[in-house]
Amino acid sequence: QVQLVESGGGLVQAGGSLRLSCAASGRTFSTNTMAWFRQAPGKEREFVGSISGSGRNTYYTDSMKGRFTISRDNAENALYLQMNSLKPEDTAIYYCAADLITGWGTGYPQFRYWGQGTLVTVSE
Repeated sequence: QVQLVESGGGLVQAGGSLRLSCAASGRTFSTNTMAWFRQAPGKEREFVGSISGSGRNTYYTDSMKGRFTISRDNAENALYLQMNSLKPEDTAIYYCAADLITGWGTGYPQFRYWGQGTLVTVSE
């Protein structure tokens, strides 16, 4: 059974940083694209960015570029999201996704597997 478990969320002040982790189990994703999404209260789910299986290629939503960095450790079957200069509007539940079905390089990629999410709250 494939599981994606996010961790690292919490409360942080504006301007601060957080690093989210996603631990995958049940199969390896070393050849598969993985990604982060987020969903703010009352809003639709939003694509944050994705990373290729090798880790050499990344793609970010324009608004995330420069502040967010996605990385992965295939030996650990793990995905990471480093978030810097956080703003109150970054408050959301952040989800890990794996195994791209379609949509690389777009703002609407589709993934086969999803985690349950971790809450990030950024205070003023």
